[in-house]
Amino acid sequence: QVQVVESGGGLVQPGGSLLLSCAASGSIFSFGTMAWYRQAPGKQREMVAQITRSGTLIYADSVKGRFTISRDNAKNTVYLQMNSLQPEDTAVYYCNAYQLGENRYYWGQGTQVTVSS
Repeated sequence: QVQVVESGGGLVQPGGSLLLSCAASGSIFSFGTMAWYRQAPGKQREMVAQITRSGTLIYADSVKGRFTISRDNAKNTVYLQMNSLQPEDTAVYYCNAYQLGENRYYWGQGTQVTVSS
């Protein structure tokens, strides 16, 4: 059974940094594109950053220059380094992983990021 598990959220002051991690497991197939989404209270879920298996990157305009996505294919793990965090970055951050072979998307349970003084 495929599991996608995020970690690394928490409370941080404006201007601070956090590193989110997401590990996908339980699949005999590799994972293709992996991505981070976020959902703030009362808002729709939005894509923050995504990375293909070969390393092609896409970022939301709101996080360009502040967030960096990376991955370790051997560990089926994706990371999100978040710098210069602002209150508007407060949200639940979700990991999404595309499983090759079965061609299915899997979501993690989410991790809360709160930016506040």
